[in-house]
Amino acid sequence: MSQRIIITNAFIENNELMLTAESEIEIADLTATGQMLVDSDHFSFIYIVENEGSYQYISIPELVWNVIQEGLAAGLNANLAANGKMLSLKGFHEEMKYLIANISGNSNYGEEMVAKVEQIFTTHSA
Repeated sequence: MSQRIIITNAFIENNELMLTAESEIEIADLTATGQMLVDSDHFSFIYIVENEGSYQYISIPELVWNVIQEGLAAGLNANLAANGKMLSLKGFHEEMKYLIANISGNSNYGEEMVAKVEQIFTTHSA
C-alpha cells in the first residue's frame, strides 16, 4: 500500500501556496508527477509523488480547501514544504481546476463531495 502524506496546513507565503504535513517528510526523495486524483470517501484531493519507483499520495483534505482556493484564484504555484525544503507540485493548478470542473454537478463523486467542492471552489471562482 502506498504511503499517504496528509496535509495539515496550507498558507500563502512569498506569492506561493505552501502545503505542510504533520509527519516528517524527506522531500529530497520525492518527485512531483503532475497527476492528481480525488478521494471522495475522505473529501480529499490527492497529489501523486514518486519515491524511488513507488508512489506516495499527498492527501489534501477539506480542512485546507479555503486556502487552496485562494491560491488557485491568485494563480499561485503550489509547494510541499518540510524540513526547510520545498518540492514544487508541478501541474497542481491545472489538475485542481480540471478536477473541480469534473466534480461540479457530477453525482458520481457522491452528493456530499459535490456539495463541498461547489461550496468552496465554484462559488468563489473568478
